[in-house]
Amino acid sequence: MAIAFLALLTMGLVAQGSRNIVSKTSDTLAADRAGIEKLRKADIDATLTQEPSALTTLWSDDGVNLQSPTGPVVGLRALDELYAKFRVDHPEFKVLKYSPEFKDLQIVDGWAIESVDANGTFKMSAKDDPVTVQQKLLRVLKRQSDGSWKFALVSPR
Repeated sequence: MAIAFLALLTMGLVAQGSRNIVSKTSDTLAADRAGIEKLRKADIDATLTQEPSALTTLWSDDGVNLQSPTGPVVGLRALDELYAKFRVDHPEFKVLKYSPEFKDLQIVDGWAIESVDANGTFKMSAKDDPVTVQQKLLRVLKRQSDGSWKFALVSPR
């Protein structure tokens, strides 16, 4: 009888622990998805405004942007300089439309990877015709210590 009681108690504790692990995992996944969605919205807002500081805040401290025609841009300072220089060189540049399509998202241990078709329309200056582009991107995201998400790597695919 005592053995049966202990076996039943052990099974109950294991089952309760399993529920806590599943619950914690699904809670973490939900929080991660919400944080990534917040980053996506901030990316859209920053892309539309082209405000250099807003663009820079999307990145982790050691972020790597592989989209620059001049080669890889690594770290916040270099990213900020890239965005500020572009703004100075092209003061009339305006993004008219930016609508990324998210194709896939995988989240594991504070990291995420997503495939994005970034559809946009822009004008280099007020007198220029609009240009429509579609960039296929691979983005690696990194959860920050405060639970927010930032870009760790953005690369053409």
